Amino acid sequence: MLWRQCWPKGPRRSRRRPRWAARSNGRGRWAKRSDRHSSASCSSWRHWQYLPTPKGELLVKLTPPHGGLLQELVRDAAQGEQLKQEAIYLPSWDLSWRQLWDLELLLNGAFSPLAGFMGQADYDSVCQGMRLSDGTLWPIPITLDVGEEFASSLSQGDRVALRHPEGMVLAILTVSDIWRPELAQEAEQVYGTSDQSHPGVFGLLQQSRPVYLGGRLEGIELPPHHTYPQLRHTPAELRRLFSKRGWGRVVAFQTRNPMHRAHLELTRRAAAQAEANLLLHPVVGRTKPGDVDYFARVRCYQA
Repeated sequence: MLWRQCWPKGPRRSRRRPRWAARSNGRGRWAKRSDRHSSASCSSWRHWQYLPTPKGELLVKLTPPHGGLLQELVRDAAQGEQLKQEAIYLPSWDLSWRQLWDLELLLNGAFSPLAGFMGQADYDSVCQGMRLSDGTLWPIPITLDVGEEFASSLSQGDRVALRHPEGMVLAILTVSDIWRPELAQEAEQVYGTSDQSHPGVFGLLQQSRPVYLGGRLEGIELPPHHTYPQLRHTPAELRRLFSKRGWGRVVAFQTRNPMHRAHLELTRRAAAQAEANLLLHPVVGRTKPGDVDYFARVRCYQA
């Protein structure tokens, strides 16, 4: 995740060190004034940008997270150590790479308000109407598929250690639901087709196991990454960073390809129109044949 803040291009006096304005922002808090330009577009407006006070207060009130609750499912170090010890005696499931990616997004809060893999009620509701059972918009099921033999050894309330493909335990799942989905029906409901030339349909029908498990997660640690650690932020970390930088409005651009000039102009105009700062949010997971590798893409974004 990359961000950019544009500073004025005008005379040197317009680039002087920002100062605390001797007036309230109208909400009983102090604000810093951008004298000539928006930090997002470098255009010629004048506006107020909310920032932390000298006492360290966070002033920016951000848009609520989807569903109203931002999940952070990774436990603290002491709890994590207890979970590791417990996992020694639990049945274990070795995650596929696709399941690992889903687990990471559940643990770090990117799939908020989900607190674990979907149970059958949420699964059915999402397949039929693109909403969780409580009415929250959600277009695609987030499920954990396991083998028949493994599922037959489990009951509701059992706890399962979820392991990285390389062996380390990442989380514990408390099983709430065990069911056999109709995969062909899921493909039609979610993707609108059963044609296996669609990569999502192919993965669902050819690579999914026959039984789904649902339940709450307790995270021990996030999956390790050895590339671009300085650019990998959880949603909670990003929100704290926005507040620290005084970003009350943020325009995000999610991209899986290198940005070309039209993309650059589009994002700049969107940020200018919203008087917002810009977050570049690249997709760095599995690519399609012919896609540019994500190392090259990230270097393009940084440039």
